[in-house]
Parts: sequence; structure tokens; C-alpha cells
Amino acid sequence: MPVPRTPAAAIAVTLLALGLPALAAPAAAAVTIAAHAPAPVSRVAMAPATVSVTGEGSAVGDPDIALVGAGVEVTAKTTQAALDAQSKAAAALLKAVRAQGVADKDVRTENVSLTPVYDYDDGESTLKGYQASQTFSIKVRKVAATGALLKAVTDATGNAGRINSVVFDLDDRRPLQARARKAAHDDARAKAEEYAQLSGHRLGRLVSLSEGGTGYVVPMPPVAADAPAGGAGAVPLAPGEIKATASVAAVYELD
Repeated sequence: MPVPRTPAAAIAVTLLALGLPALAAPAAAAVTIAAHAPAPVSRVAMAPATVSVTGEGSAVGDPDIALVGAGVEVTAKTTQAALDAQSKAAAALLKAVRAQGVADKDVRTENVSLTPVYDYDDGESTLKGYQASQTFSIKVRKVAATGALLKAVTDATGNAGRINSVVFDLDDRRPLQARARKAAHDDARAKAEEYAQLSGHRLGRLVSLSEGGTGYVVPMPPVAADAPAGGAGAVPLAPGEIKATASVAAVYELD
């Protein structure tokens, strides 16, 4: 009984009879099957909901140093006389500072100047003399001793003495600033948790965190430029407190 031939088989026999290579039928079948395969379905992931908040924090501490700006200033007829008087007054100032227990490393010359002094009358200037001055930056590591040091300086320098500034500060600001940053971070997270609860979500992972800025406030008691020589006891001062501030911006996911 003859075996029925498919159209593809009949074509292959005919080609062989003519001495031609037969076509590969399976490839055509594969193309047909691939054409009827369903296309894959692409799914776009939804971005998670987020909440953006800002946080602010601060921390306070007691100052542990005082930075004193002090110096001497004298006027004389000649430059040499002015420089000699300034040198003598400056040496007395440094001796008094060292006697108060201030180390040499905590005293630094900030400025030395020598300038002419004129009298002005009816638009005309007349040379009066020369003014010589020297200013120092003094770090006092015992805050309670600052008033006594000011009095010692003015007692030693007389009318040539000058107290230009007193600033209370921390020798190392970093621990106080770190406390302010932590307070700002905690404030931001607390706000984010509150918004998550209000919107019916749970607070998820932190997406981003950036610092908005930091601040630092130091007390600066007013001090007259020409502190009086002598007087009764140490100069009374109020150190106050140091305040550090920080702010952050945070973004959290909402689950």
C-alpha cells in the first residue's frame, strides 16, 4: 500500500529526481510556530510613595575658654620715642599675662603699627607726633580667671593699655555641633513618622539626607576699648552659654 506523501515530501522527492538539494522543512515550521507564540507582557514597577521633611536641632554648652583681644597704644613726639614706649608697655602686658598662668603658646601678636598723628586747624594739618601700638590675642583656659587677667593687664600697662574684645567659646566645638546635628536628624525622623501615620502608611527606608546648614552663637560681652587702669578687684564678666544649631532635609519611603 503506497504511503501518502505530504506536499513538502512530494516537493522534496521531485527536487531529488531533478538532482537539486531538498529544502529544509523544519525551519519553515519553526518560523510558523514562532509567529504564533504570545508576546511577553511588560510590567512597569510603580515608584514608592515618599515623604520629604526638614529637621532643626540645637545644643547648648558652657564655654571653657575666653579669647581676649588686648594691646597697648602710646603717642610720642618722635618715632623712636613712640616705639620705645610701646615696647615697654607691651613687655609689661606680656609679663602680667604670664603671671596669670597663661602659656606662651596661648598668646599671639595680631598687629603692630606706627602712624603719624596730626592736628587739624582751619583745613591745615600739623604733625603732632607718632602713635605706636601692638595688639595681642590671648587664650584664657580658665574662664573664671578672665576678669582677673583683664585687671592685671590694665594695672601693668596704665593708660597705654587697651582691652578690645572678650569672646567666650569652646576650645573644641565639634562635640556640641554633633549634638545639634543629632537633634536635627531626630526632629526630621519624628516629623516623617508623624506624616506616615497620618497618611495611613509605615515609615520606610531613608532615601536621602542632606545638611541645610549649621550655626554657632557665642556670647560677646561689651568691653570698652579704653579700659580704666586700676580699680577695685577683677573685672566682672558673664560667660553665658554657647549654642550650636543645625538643619537637615530628609526623604523617606512610605510602605
